[in-house]
Amino acid sequence: MQDPCQIVRKSYGDKIADDLRFALKACIGEENFIDMHPNRSNNFCCGGGGGFLQSGFKKERLEYGRIKDTQIKTTGATYVIAGCHNCHAQIHELSDHYQGHYQVVHFWTILCLALGILGPNERAYLGDDLKDVNVFHPESAM
Repeated sequence: MQDPCQIVRKSYGDKIADDLRFALKACIGEENFIDMHPNRSNNFCCGGGGGFLQSGFKKERLEYGRIKDTQIKTTGATYVIAGCHNCHAQIHELSDHYQGHYQVVHFWTILCLALGILGPNERAYLGDDLKDVNVFHPESAM
């Protein structure tokens, strides 16, 4: 799980990071959760926030993000859960740029997937292993 800088380090601290983990583990199972190290308030920034994602300094942004990419690869995880849109976009680009081969998924996507309310058109970032899980087709409910 990527701990977003704005809500974790700059605002609510480890308490919100623990709350995010609680909800995520309830959705995916504790045995499927792999934490990055360091984490929570000490987690590394992905390099996409604070306007950097839109700044035009792509080469510099990707070089800064190498730290996050290495941190993610060290976990061996196949998915990174991002609670922030900037983190999602940056980490997705890092995976492509550095051949990370990990999927980046929004936190809300996992919540909706677990609730069985994730629409078929909202699965763009899921890997093949999750694309068809709990697919709801409105026409089948009639």
